[in-house]
Amino acid sequence: MSEENVLSNKIEMKKVWQLLGIIAVTAIIWNLPITCFGIEGLTVIQQRVIAIFVFATLSWLFEAIPSWATSLAIISVMCLTLSDNSIACFKGEGEAFGELLKSKDIMATFANPVIMLFLGGFILAIAATKSGLDVLLAKNLIRPFGNKSENVLLGFLLITGVFSMFVSNTATAAMMLTFLTPVFAALPANGKGRIALTMSIPIAANIGGMATPIGTPPNAIALQALNEQLHLNISFGQWMSFMFPLVIIILFISWRLILKFFPFTQKTIELKIEGHVSHGWRMWVVCITFIVTILMWLLDRVTGVDANTVAIIPMGVFALTGVINGKDLQKIDWSVIWMVAGGFALGLGMNGTGLADRAIESIPFGDFSPIAILLISGLICYFLSNFISNTATAALLVPILAVVCTGMGDKLGAIGGTSTIIIGIALAASSAMCLPISTPPNAIAFSTGLVKQNDMLKTGITMGIISMVLGYTVLYFIGKAGLIG
Repeated sequence: MSEENVLSNKIEMKKVWQLLGIIAVTAIIWNLPITCFGIEGLTVIQQRVIAIFVFATLSWLFEAIPSWATSLAIISVMCLTLSDNSIACFKGEGEAFGELLKSKDIMATFANPVIMLFLGGFILAIAATKSGLDVLLAKNLIRPFGNKSENVLLGFLLITGVFSMFVSNTATAAMMLTFLTPVFAALPANGKGRIALTMSIPIAANIGGMATPIGTPPNAIALQALNEQLHLNISFGQWMSFMFPLVIIILFISWRLILKFFPFTQKTIELKIEGHVSHGWRMWVVCITFIVTILMWLLDRVTGVDANTVAIIPMGVFALTGVINGKDLQKIDWSVIWMVAGGFALGLGMNGTGLADRAIESIPFGDFSPIAILLISGLICYFLSNFISNTATAALLVPILAVVCTGMGDKLGAIGGTSTIIIGIALAASSAMCLPISTPPNAIAFSTGLVKQNDMLKTGITMGIISMVLGYTVLYFIGKAGLIG
């Protein structure tokens, strides 16, 4: 047996033991006497939700199984043990047992309106790639920046940032790094220019995703909690109205920072972006649909059609016109969809079973300092998101913080309201980008071999701190002004 196979087997066995350990811990919590939790009035159903939450936390943290598999396991276990269609041995009656959830509600997390929003974003991205609209935009958008090296860097930062607002940041990073290949040929191999351009892609992709609800999964999780659990009714356009300017400012700061860390030795670069561009009627269909969809997202308060419903427009148009087909649907990142659904299911479990209300009664959240909650939640999210999926981190923290925010009531006015904390989680998750494993764009950039881990570490930490400080400051002031929530 080769050394590679031996190592692979060791890793596989390690994951098996980790999974067995997680299952054992979950089983213990599932079967502990209720009095051990110290929560007055805790029911059997609520105890099961706590156990499932622990399973999710440990599974996402240690990655013993893929993140999407954890989410599917959460929903499956909830349907079989917490719903009105549970296996007979898991059913019970009485006040001490608690109220079962409706299985339809649990299954509906797979088709939550926010899931439709994400599917619309994925379909737009596939159509753009298939028609060559992404190449056409990249070629024409980079042209105004000229041939001066530092301006070319700014161009790639801004274009990547804007693309990642509406397209998966992973897909954006992969596409933009492809466009950089001919640019590298015009740069000296021993200079820092190549590092600067390579680092610009993951930085811009991670930051750009903050600007829209579909930019990154943590945004969708935060928006769903704000609108459906806390009834704050924040629209797509409203989100962009304060996050888009913030993102542009952070991108300009990252431009100067990258130039400071990795200065160009060559002052000019000859740009050649190649790629197939369709010039048929389908390109016009994609362009018009793109414009209409984005305008309707931005003007959802004016049109009266919410962002989730607007997301169905590109699906219907592209399917009817043949722009996308059955094979194209296989390109959708379904693992992200399942991840998001798992987070929604956890939120449903905490709220639907009354566990959230019970926690509020048992823990005096109202006595906690709003500033402490804001800072601690942001730092925990930032730390975890550097090591595990930022979607998993948001899926774990947002349901808890929705409970905390409810418990604190009007006291959160001191920091701008509930929205400051919940949107802050999405912002902190996207700010975590200091390691190759922190985000897929980081991993893609690191795989080029042009960026060393310490390069990514110093750039990622510095930009993470800057984006969090600026982001939380903006959230605080617009919250205080009553512009959100």
